[in-house]
Amino acid sequence: MNRWIGPLVALFAACALAAPAVAQTAIKPAIVYSTGGKFDKSFNEGVSQGSEKFKKETGTAVAEFEPTNETQFEQAHRRFAQRGQDPIVAVGFSQGVALEKVAKEFPNIHFTIIDSVVDLPNVQSVVFKEHEGSFLVGVLAALASKSGKIGFVGGMDIPLIRRFQCGFEQGIKYANPSAELISNMTGTTPAAWNDPGRGAELAKGQFDRGVDIVYAAAGSTGIGVLQAAKDRGKLGIGVDSNQNYLHPGTMLTSMLKRVDLAAYNSFKAAQAGTWKGGTQVLGLKEGGVDWALDKDNEKLITPEMKAKVEAAKADIVSGKIVVHDYMSNNSCK
Repeated sequence: MNRWIGPLVALFAACALAAPAVAQTAIKPAIVYSTGGKFDKSFNEGVSQGSEKFKKETGTAVAEFEPTNETQFEQAHRRFAQRGQDPIVAVGFSQGVALEKVAKEFPNIHFTIIDSVVDLPNVQSVVFKEHEGSFLVGVLAALASKSGKIGFVGGMDIPLIRRFQCGFEQGIKYANPSAELISNMTGTTPAAWNDPGRGAELAKGQFDRGVDIVYAAAGSTGIGVLQAAKDRGKLGIGVDSNQNYLHPGTMLTSMLKRVDLAAYNSFKAAQAGTWKGGTQVLGLKEGGVDWALDKDNEKLITPEMKAKVEAAKADIVSGKIVVHDYMSNNSCK
């Protein structure tokens, strides 16, 4: 009988080598972007980058819809669901109501929403600790400012954007308690996300008051803010995506909000059969937010500045520094 052992072992080994890898689930992913356009160089574009990474890795097509106004959200989600698109990613808090309604109608379709929480078993909610990332760029702003006056231009005046502002202010005060923050919100309607001209006006008004660095957390409106900073010889801070490349030499840094990961991870999990509903909260510890350092801004960041901001980052991750979340009590206190 022993004479069969060798051939059998060889046969089993050959079969093991020839066995195909575990098949992944074929999926039909889709994205409903926020208003402001897919190529807003900020929030939407970050999600698009995550989608592009998934497509390049897997060859899987991703259906997309760019709404021009908020009334189109519900219809877009319903049409995608009816076509069997799954999972469907909703970009932005303003899609919460529409997504919740459609998700109830299609309980077997998986939905991922970014920046809002929808409590349904077939919805994955991904939110970020923007205040932690904003704290870091606030530290850098305070260290780089010569006037001690720093600006903030937000988009739509909502608690989420106040969270950015509050974290930024805390970072400024951490590095320079005597520094002053001058802030403006662009508006109170969704149009505030897509008004670069107004963003530029607000930034110029701040520069006239002595501001020498401005942080834009305003979607496409921020493009005007950053352009105004370049035109005036001031420094800008980008948001969401790495915007340093827009104006190399006048972009101090960008606050990275890894919305690309939200889309990419949702698609990968669905493909692997491991997609789960529930809420994910991504901060510095989870790699969900950070600050950007690259060839376009490295000359503006001194070794001392880098050491200071990295020390603050480590302290936030460890819990030594707790950055107050404006949305916990609608107050920056």
